[in-house]
Amino acid sequence: MRPPAVRLVRRSRVPYAELLALQERWLRRLQAAPGPEAPSGAEAGALLLCEPAGPVYTSGLRGGLTPEEMARLRALGAEVRATGRGGLATFHGPGQLLCHPVLDLRRLGLLLRTHVAALEACAVRLCESQGLQGARARAPPYTGVWLGERKVCAIGVRCGRHITSHGLALNCSTDLGWFEHIVPCGLVGTGVTSLSEELRRHVTVDEVIPPFLQAFKETYKCTLISEDSPN
Repeated sequence: MRPPAVRLVRRSRVPYAELLALQERWLRRLQAAPGPEAPSGAEAGALLLCEPAGPVYTSGLRGGLTPEEMARLRALGAEVRATGRGGLATFHGPGQLLCHPVLDLRRLGLLLRTHVAALEACAVRLCESQGLQGARARAPPYTGVWLGERKVCAIGVRCGRHITSHGLALNCSTDLGWFEHIVPCGLVGTGVTSLSEELRRHVTVDEVIPPFLQAFKETYKCTLISEDSPN
């Protein structure tokens, strides 16, 4: 039996709104597609990868930002958006890898909780490939990947009718100063970090994508096909 295929859709630096629009197109496509009875090797969805073009704060289904806080953040020059993902407020910006898998979990044989665990496992493996052996996932409410008490990768997903959206944000060379204006993910007493901060060198998003894709293929037991490949 052939493994399920996931279409790789990679963008460089794009506005966050463009990523959301791309995600919405893939959601509609999957929602209109046949269910889990699709033939062996059929596409299970898409893996959307990009780097944000500018600073943006997002809130999740649990909120996280008051109207006053939104106005304050916009005054800093950042975009502020409410999203349908789980969790509270976080930051996205240049130097960060955004990964939004839009997947039909039935075709991958996954439940929502195993999907979240798989995303964490991909980020842990990426950290390890860069020489950071202390990266680990933690139990809720500390979803994501941590180096000690510092979060290097935030995770927030949405799932409806077995189809996922949103995903993870991994700090590569992100300006961590933006996080000082919020309580990231509502977790008081914890911090944030980046691969560049931990490794004491500049780590780009482009540099980490190949090992991340390898981790994704192996963790999700799928094949990745390029965006312009025929169906």
